[in-house]
Amino acid sequence: MHLFCVGLSHHTANVETRERFAGHAEVDRNLCAATGCTEALLLTTCNRVEVYAASADSVPTEQIASCLLQTGASLGEEVESFYRHEAQQCVQHLFRVASGLDSMVIGETEILGQAKTAYAAARESGAAGPYLHRLFQRAFRVAKQVRTRTGITRGAVSVGSVAVDLAEQIFGHFETRKVLLLGAGEASERTARALIKRGVRDLRVSNRSLERAEALAALVGGRPVTMESWEAHCREVDILITSTASPTPLVTREKLAPLLRDRLDRPLFIIDIAVPRDVAPDVNDMEGVFLYDIDSLQSIAEKSLAQRRQQIVAGEDIIAGHVREFGGWFTSARARRESSALELRPSES
Repeated sequence: MHLFCVGLSHHTANVETRERFAGHAEVDRNLCAATGCTEALLLTTCNRVEVYAASADSVPTEQIASCLLQTGASLGEEVESFYRHEAQQCVQHLFRVASGLDSMVIGETEILGQAKTAYAAARESGAAGPYLHRLFQRAFRVAKQVRTRTGITRGAVSVGSVAVDLAEQIFGHFETRKVLLLGAGEASERTARALIKRGVRDLRVSNRSLERAEALAALVGGRPVTMESWEAHCREVDILITSTASPTPLVTREKLAPLLRDRLDRPLFIIDIAVPRDVAPDVNDMEGVFLYDIDSLQSIAEKSLAQRRQQIVAGEDIIAGHVREFGGWFTSARARRESSALELRPSES
């Protein structure tokens, strides 16, 4: 039995490449059917797209990447952005991911919730069996230990908080600034909390589900607005932060052009933390618009890395112990499986 991980992340691919392979909810079952994997699980976030799988035979990286693309288009050079981890390296990689040690923002905790969601979806669809079940359950234990036994999350921020740091660098203070959030998911909630903590008094939340917008607005003392009216609010706000699950850009030049004419000399700062992106890249070419996507936040996140290096070492030590333990279990489980298979074969005369 082969246990492996194939993926790409902010370490190996830019946002344009990552978004081409993100957002395919049925890929767990498709992978099992198309590649012969016994088990498969897709973990996709704003910074990574990864497949964890168990298979009787080795499955080429190109085959996994093609299933993720799901468009029939040729992979070309993009396949070179994919990394692959086998056996113990796969285990170590997942433990580091779940613990926030492989994140753009070292120590962030959002990835753990995303990993749990991906695991639950794969279990529900039947694509995750005993090997991935044991692997991910152990990963969740490891993440908890790293968070409680080290100071890795002390002062750590989410991607949303880094976006707020960027806005603060631009504006200096938030008391008089108006902010519109597009999206009301977990990333938006973290962003909203960070905005309120920094002094934002006029925060508006828009979402396809008005109920969710109302819930988030009530949570942080903001104001819900309908998805149909977000464009009108862009005439008034200083900052637009987007984090939706839309497969295509919501914010385009065509939509913004008439709004900008009403803003006179007031610039509009847009921070897009969604993958696939919510904002068309050519919006950045418009006069008076300053657009930052998820990759633009990388330099800000790196500044906090030096402060956490000692805690990273402590986290890596915890992970190393769990990798050895899981390796022992996996070797024994594989041996038992092979032994059972031999016993079921007809005897040779």
